[in-house]
Amino acid sequence: MISCSDYDYIEIVCLFNYPIQLTLKNGNTITAIALDTARNDAREECIKINIRGKDTLVILDSIAKLRITVDNPHFVEVVF
Repeated sequence: MISCSDYDYIEIVCLFNYPIQLTLKNGNTITAIALDTARNDAREECIKINIRGKDTLVILDSIAKLRITVDNPHFVEVVF
């Protein structure tokens, strides 16, 4: 589970549907549009993202870094 202060970053990118780049703890990167927060079938907290027209859930605990890929007034990058 991520901290409440870290969860705020997830909520910001979803609220504004920002284009983001996620770096996962396994080293993989994902470029997508942030959509919403959700829970998967195992009840794990996730971020719902859209990758080239396909909605996908990414478990929040698997994310090492989140970067917004457009100029914005909120933040550029956060490391979890």
